[in-house]
Amino acid sequence: MPIITLPDGSQKSFDHAVSIHEIAKSIGSGLAKAALAGKVSGEIVDTSYLVETDAEISIITSKDADGVDVLRHSCAHLMAQAVQQLFPSAQVTIGPVIEDGFFYDFAYERAFTPEDLQKIEKRMKEISKQNLEVSRSVMSRNDAVAHFKEIGEDYKVKILESIPSDEDLSFYKQGDFMDLCRGPHVPSTSKLQAFKLTKVAGAYWRGDSNNEMLQRIYGTCWPDKNGLKEYLFRLEEAEKRDHRKLGKKFDLFHTQEEAPGMVFWHPKGWQIWQVIEQYVREVQIANGYSEIRTPQMVDMSLWEKSGHADKFGDGMFSVQSDSRLYAIKPMNCPCHVQVFNQGLKSYRELPIRLSEFGSCHRNEPSGTLQGIMRVRSFVQDDGHIFCTEAQIQSEVIEFIDVLQEVYANFGFEEILIKLSTRPEQRVGSDEVWDKSEAALAEALDVKGLDWEYLPGEGAFYGPKIEFSLKDCLGRVWQCGTMQVDFSMPGRLDAQYVAEDGSRQVPVMLHRAMLGSFERFIGILIENYAGEMPVWLAPVQAVVLNITDSQSGYCHEVTNALAKKGFRVETDTRNEKIGFKIREHTIQRVPFLAVIGDREVENGQVAVRRRNGEDLGAMTVEEFSSLLANDVEKMGRIA
Repeated sequence: MPIITLPDGSQKSFDHAVSIHEIAKSIGSGLAKAALAGKVSGEIVDTSYLVETDAEISIITSKDADGVDVLRHSCAHLMAQAVQQLFPSAQVTIGPVIEDGFFYDFAYERAFTPEDLQKIEKRMKEISKQNLEVSRSVMSRNDAVAHFKEIGEDYKVKILESIPSDEDLSFYKQGDFMDLCRGPHVPSTSKLQAFKLTKVAGAYWRGDSNNEMLQRIYGTCWPDKNGLKEYLFRLEEAEKRDHRKLGKKFDLFHTQEEAPGMVFWHPKGWQIWQVIEQYVREVQIANGYSEIRTPQMVDMSLWEKSGHADKFGDGMFSVQSDSRLYAIKPMNCPCHVQVFNQGLKSYRELPIRLSEFGSCHRNEPSGTLQGIMRVRSFVQDDGHIFCTEAQIQSEVIEFIDVLQEVYANFGFEEILIKLSTRPEQRVGSDEVWDKSEAALAEALDVKGLDWEYLPGEGAFYGPKIEFSLKDCLGRVWQCGTMQVDFSMPGRLDAQYVAEDGSRQVPVMLHRAMLGSFERFIGILIENYAGEMPVWLAPVQAVVLNITDSQSGYCHEVTNALAKKGFRVETDTRNEKIGFKIREHTIQRVPFLAVIGDREVENGQVAVRRRNGEDLGAMTVEEFSSLLANDVEKMGRIA
């Protein structure tokens, strides 16, 4: 007779094994109707799952994150069923849940078209209306292999043959479709109402470029039609804000096949870069960092000693010269240890904070490259703090304070924090990892921050705090990091003289605020749709004349503003003023200063913002103050 403990602490007793559905029904018919799955002692299960012993139970609905995952997982099967009904020779391979949706890879003799996606989506809606029961069954691996061989599903056979022969496997069936799956799934297809197929792309079988190319159909699924509508709006808005399109529109940068994964910065894009770099430099200097510069190529022996060659060897570019093998640095930390090692340090000198705008290269797979968001050549605002164990917490706390200020100045107020813990492949003892993870967790708690664990996602040499930004579309971008490293300094012979005269190995804190400059600028472009805050705008104001007679005064105004440090251009082309205003507004220039005869006579400029707001006539000094105030606000909303 199982006793069921519910999340609120209340209990229910049953005189027989009871399903999740029955438990939900005993609580209320509305909950039973809304139930998508259940959680039994922390494990997500189907509503048909039988509870035979005492257990802690919660009912999963579409209001829960786990429930949304169940919807998306089930919708992937709905799509696969529709594909096989419409295209019987298509073979189903693998189809997981991804952020905001799902995909399935198919082997089919021709490319799926946008028209095919419309047909598939229509059939999915028809199957949903059929209210087909989704049932789970268990089959031995050998029986499953025989079944899928019989129906000609070669890829499923390959998947099954990679599983130990003594395992029993779960399958889910709805109508004429059955697939290998851990589950759980919705109880019936009618639960799937708000979905949309979004695109089709190529994908290698098992993600290996040596294998055959399959077709990946992407889709999204939401608890209700409002959620779907909002997501599709965000998707459409994200398409408009694509940094690659805006980079071309605003003449910021380009990429080309002759340098895959590397960026050609144009004057306006490089101006944005320079403003950001100088700002970060000032912040770091104000917080006790000494800026350094380290070589681009270092003998491979250093990377072997640091452990990077074993971990990242396949992703490192290398070059041979004079019978020596060099690596183009994929990261900066081993080189920073070399700077620390020049001259024996005393405990009195710690912490020592080193920073570098370090240029790194990583041989990312060509299929993963994306504009300036995912590149092979990038620059990090890298920093390393060499300190004692007792100084870890204060250094981490100080870094968090600085980081929050920096993000706010770029316009990001919402920061998500995760603590990534030890991965399977790592260096250092469990004792060292225990200390490292505890130090970071304690610093976050002292700050009173909300955070969560990300198990197994730490760097190979230490745990890390990941700081992610949420942009105006609600997308999350992981940027900043703070990592505790007890291992690498010792591997690279770093030492300091402790208070008792002994030689000790310093702790090394790896930290970055923005991460890759390239990626961060891409995030800014998309967040602001190219309409950069005044302090970041490559051109902050344009001075425009109405007729040739004002040209001289236009140049005087431009020169006066430029001497005050503003980035100002003059447009005295023989074009109508309306045309010039439209052109610079489209280019998202923050301020336009229009000059006619009246402005020349009064020693003024007629100012308008890029949103069309007419600020009226003002003196050059008043306009300068207006510019200065907007620059000082940086990216802050208030």
